[in-house]
Amino acid sequence: MNAYERLKARFARLGALNEAAGILHWDASAMMPPGGGHARGEQLAALAGVAHEMLIAPQVAEDLAAATAEGEWEGANLALMRRAHARATALPVELVEASARANSACEKVWREAKADADFGKVAKLLAEVVALQRETAQALGAALGMDPYDALMDGYQPGVTAADLDPVFAAYEAWLREALPRAEEIQARKPAPLPLTGRFPVEAQRSLCREMAERVGLEFSHARLDESLHPFCGGNPSDVRITTFYDEENPAKALLGVLHETGHAMYERHLPAGFARQPVGEAAGMAAHESQSLIVEMQACRSDAFLGFLAARLRQTFGLSTRIASPDNLARLWRRVGRGFIRVDADELTYPAHVILRFRLERALIAGELDVPGLPAAWNAAMREMLGIVPPDDAEGCLQDIHWHDGAFGYFPSYTLGAMAAAQLMAAIRREMPDLDAKLAKGDLSGMMRWLNRHVHGQGARLGFQDLLRHATGKPLDPADFTAHLTVRYLTA
Repeated sequence: MNAYERLKARFARLGALNEAAGILHWDASAMMPPGGGHARGEQLAALAGVAHEMLIAPQVAEDLAAATAEGEWEGANLALMRRAHARATALPVELVEASARANSACEKVWREAKADADFGKVAKLLAEVVALQRETAQALGAALGMDPYDALMDGYQPGVTAADLDPVFAAYEAWLREALPRAEEIQARKPAPLPLTGRFPVEAQRSLCREMAERVGLEFSHARLDESLHPFCGGNPSDVRITTFYDEENPAKALLGVLHETGHAMYERHLPAGFARQPVGEAAGMAAHESQSLIVEMQACRSDAFLGFLAARLRQTFGLSTRIASPDNLARLWRRVGRGFIRVDADELTYPAHVILRFRLERALIAGELDVPGLPAAWNAAMREMLGIVPPDDAEGCLQDIHWHDGAFGYFPSYTLGAMAAAQLMAAIRREMPDLDAKLAKGDLSGMMRWLNRHVHGQGARLGFQDLLRHATGKPLDPADFTAHLTVRYLTA
């Protein structure tokens, strides 16, 4: 084999190791007994260490120096290999393994701390995670010539920096300051939504969730639907794992969660199979990934057209009345604007405020401008400033998300970038598919998904975030498409 072929073989093995780690992560959240936490941490640390050593081996640097690749896809793959090697060689294996252990240990205790609303229970472990993330950020930043926090963000969404986000987030914050009271006023003039009352058996919910995932296009010969505390999508393109949680008094939590995670799953399922386990065959980043979950859940499945279809299925499944399970009532119920404490329950209008808050706090944590003991107070002050509310306890404040406790610093901005990209992609789809609403009213997402397969999923990581949007929509990220969508949905009397 020549140098490039050797690199492809090595990255294929690395891909297999990462897939194995992904399944172990899924199992830890969905299946593993509580007593398995310590052993699982050691297993994940070992896999992270082996993968890291494979990537920083001297042979890799020699092959990267000698390798050439023909064609756009192979050239992009080689460039992404060089990027992965540069990030890996910046980090000693001891730091990689220590981070994996610390993240696993902290994440397990976070579950107890959240249940007890006791930040003190996890504070020491989180401080260790933050210290290791600071060390990681400094090492990556020095090696890559980047700001430390940008170096962490680059691991989730390459090519986007905090300087890029600052004006986008500041503009949205200013827009929200006027839009939110206006939306609340318009909403107050309309009848209050009727709640979905009754008992909603888990088995019936599970069946409906599976049906809706299949409506989006998910094939369960290559997927599983399970339960976890925090809904997520894991696995690999041929074995996708999505999770949700069921509430017998509120089927919306599971149903909307599954639609969201199915958007992620469809991206994974339709990545370019010819480059499986190669860097170019992966997703284009987490903002790109979030755009796919949000275009399914928010743009398509919370549209007036699809809610008409879904209302009928809710009536058939749970025997709800036409008064409760009507498109209009579901729209008022599931698109209700409110100043809430919980990010995952937030409406489209206020959700970015939750992300902006986390972006600023985690940036301060990594910079050393905020320490872990001061996090609850800083969180509460930021919530008061952003939305005019203060959480009653830390379970509804700084303990609500798994991300920091699992070492995912630099991830949060992807959520709002993804929401903005989803609106931009949907605007492009509507231009090409003027009959989209007629299809959604029949529960038919196939045309939309084919468009996304072609313009987004099948592009893998060949294009960066901005170039992917240019390829699909003809322009880089344009937040105006997002505020236009919100204006139509929430600010029209």
